[in-house]
Amino acid sequence: MNLEIGIVIGTAKPDHVIFEARRPISLGEYVSILDSQGRKVLGVVESSSIKSDALSDSISNFEQALESKQVASENSRDKSYKANVKILGLLDQLQKCKSILPEIPPLPGTEVFEAKPDELETIFDPVKDEWLKIGTLLRQKEVGVKININKVTTRHLGVLAMTGMGKSNLIILLAKAISEIPGTMVIFDYHDDYKGVNMTNLNFISAQINPRLLTPEKFAEVIEIRDMADIQKIILSKAFDDDLRHRTGDEFWQALEENIDRLQISEKRNKASAERVKEKVKEARRKLRNILYANASDPASMIKEGRINIISLLELNEKQANIAIAFYLELLLADRKNAKNQLHNNTNDFIRFKNPILVVIEEAHVFIPKQEYTDTKYFAAKVAREGRKFGMGLIVVSQRPRSIDPGVLSQMGSLAIMKIIQQEDQTQVASASESLSTNLIEQLPSLNPGESLLIGQWVNLPSFVRLYESKDRRMGADPDPVEEWKKSRIQHDSIRESSNSYLREGYVQD
Repeated sequence: MNLEIGIVIGTAKPDHVIFEARRPISLGEYVSILDSQGRKVLGVVESSSIKSDALSDSISNFEQALESKQVASENSRDKSYKANVKILGLLDQLQKCKSILPEIPPLPGTEVFEAKPDELETIFDPVKDEWLKIGTLLRQKEVGVKININKVTTRHLGVLAMTGMGKSNLIILLAKAISEIPGTMVIFDYHDDYKGVNMTNLNFISAQINPRLLTPEKFAEVIEIRDMADIQKIILSKAFDDDLRHRTGDEFWQALEENIDRLQISEKRNKASAERVKEKVKEARRKLRNILYANASDPASMIKEGRINIISLLELNEKQANIAIAFYLELLLADRKNAKNQLHNNTNDFIRFKNPILVVIEEAHVFIPKQEYTDTKYFAAKVAREGRKFGMGLIVVSQRPRSIDPGVLSQMGSLAIMKIIQQEDQTQVASASESLSTNLIEQLPSLNPGESLLIGQWVNLPSFVRLYESKDRRMGADPDPVEEWKKSRIQHDSIRESSNSYLREGYVQD
């Protein structure tokens, strides 16, 4: 039996009602109300308030507040508990994955009930292969919450929150579930956050760039030739002849240096610039020997189908990481397009990934910025627009939504939004989704770590969720400076004591 918790008051609308409650009401609670035709309507609490007539904000001093407190404690009618409810639709239709609002709103005076767990389970915890469980409802913890991974892969996902609120934890929950299917996932790990992850079907990769497959302009960026060094760029472009692109391994680098040497002789007035280019090439070959591979195969060959592939970008600076991510995105999208064409045209093209693939870009505000062009932004936008047709999904993760390109963010069919305080971030998130009301936006600062608002096509209904915690993860944890300093002091004291002991013994022997 449903528990009555309130009565509809004021002006009711088909999509919104206010009710007076018998107890304080929490953000994210689900309620059921009968409409004018006696059908059950499901709603979610978007905001709530508690008011005291005696303890009003007109109180001007402490003594008055003390007296009013006594009056309020003796008056059972003093407290008012109001809640704003977003009507989600007719319950029986929602359980069939159809959102249909009542034609006539619930009448004022209609009773409001707590939604029963079995009513919610059909909606939030469906029993189908494409639905993966990642947590429980925030206020009804006995009800599990699943997300539709098919919708993530075909309609994309944005994971947005302040630092430390659980973004990486959510990615790991998704990765673990996908690894058990097993599906294919690629995570670009800029800060080595996923190094300590423990799950089946993992494939750790250090990011690699094949310089033979880059344009001279992109290679100049990788080896850090300055933007304004036009003559150096021209020399590098001339050295990048067609023959060079057919050289592999050490032969590539030797041929490149030989080409630059010839240009030093033939273009004497640019000899100093050519020498500087040669120094840059040698320096890059030495410093980036684990990243720049002029081999015959492309770096995408290290990505394994049916695995969770974590590509470490730790050794790359921002420009190099941007080129690397774009490099992989271009190859992956081209491969998925070839797979689709082969399916329809019976071609014999080599296909590396015969099944859909899901890509995760961490620090999306860095690589997909709002006000500047980057290669990653270009290809991420292509994946966001075209990926659905070719079975390539995109997840963008960021703690600064205001700095992400709005065109890409608006293509995310689903969002996981955690605690966000900055007004500019809230505004950007609101513009990215029609499902976010002003009331919901205002509640985002009140979310705790591990709590998230899920909206969009990957859930049947907007839901406030307590995400499961991945216990065996190391990512995203803040350092413990005090503990590290204490350990360092103990080690230092131990070394000093050993040293003093050695000196004393040596002194005695002498």
